[in-house]
Amino acid sequence: MTKCKLEYIWLDGYQPTQSLRSKTKIVENFSGKVEDAEQWSFDGSSTEQAPGGSSDCLLKPVFVCPDPARLGTGFLVMCEVLDHEGNPHRTNGRATIDDNDDDFWFGFEQEYTIWNPDTNKPVGFPVEGFPGPQGPYYCSVGHGKAVGREIVEEHLELCLAAGLNVEGINAEVMMGQWEFQIFAKGAALAGDQIWVARYLLERTAEKYDMSINWHCKPVQGDWNGSGMHANFSNTLLRTCGSKDVYDAVCQAFEPRIKSHIDVYGADNDQRLTGLHETQSIDKFSYGVSDRGASIRIPIVTVQKGWKGYLEDRRPASNADPYMVASAIITTVKSAKLPVGA
Repeated sequence: MTKCKLEYIWLDGYQPTQSLRSKTKIVENFSGKVEDAEQWSFDGSSTEQAPGGSSDCLLKPVFVCPDPARLGTGFLVMCEVLDHEGNPHRTNGRATIDDNDDDFWFGFEQEYTIWNPDTNKPVGFPVEGFPGPQGPYYCSVGHGKAVGREIVEEHLELCLAAGLNVEGINAEVMMGQWEFQIFAKGAALAGDQIWVARYLLERTAEKYDMSINWHCKPVQGDWNGSGMHANFSNTLLRTCGSKDVYDAVCQAFEPRIKSHIDVYGADNDQRLTGLHETQSIDKFSYGVSDRGASIRIPIVTVQKGWKGYLEDRRPASNADPYMVASAIITTVKSAKLPVGA
């Protein structure tokens, strides 16, 4: 009999930003298939998800991958939270996704800041004052510019070994700020992989006595905030070959500014100021290659004859990818398309 360590991962009920929780279940001869992972439970009164008098919440496994950071045989089990009656919990963003046929594809660009708890500043920042201004840190190499690379590289290897579809990493504009990108066919799967990657990053930082700051504006002043740009497409966008269709889809977002911002991450007003490659939080715009717009139409989409994808640049680094995807899908499906599209 092979003892297998299954790390059940879920999102708690803390607001305005949910946190990751996990606990380990030891089973024998686990197949590695999500359908063979048993439902489990936890104390919801300790995670802001249930009262003490009726505290059981249920964990429904939805995604399983190898856990490469543990000795022996281990698996990471991403779960949805259900109430004690088996219904999606109010904190369960994954259950709101309307993408049963996985027609929507998502690529999330997850930015984050490696944080030094001793200085309460990004890694690499001096104890007093600030480093030199932004400019040399983006996609940088070398001492004093690319800071925290050992954590970033170890995290990348863990993600790849777990089978997550990471498509790239890079140093970002602020010192100590980095990014990884994950793509998946299917909105729920994209969210699953982002959350598991976030979990692995948190666990990697633990080893180095560092933490991960997901806040969208971790350092006030003339420093870039952190986002989670959402690149998305469906069959319509991938095949239409029509600028008019793209205009119609983009225009569907304008009357829904509030409904999107409501799920695009806490304190996003500190980041979406109209500066640092953002549009103001209360405005909407779109344009080809425009990184100051709410939605950017990538030049490659135009070059391929208006067949491709769009990028919503507003989601913050601390947003729930499930909720972001759910909002985007709802809006795209509401678009008033030109006749014949």
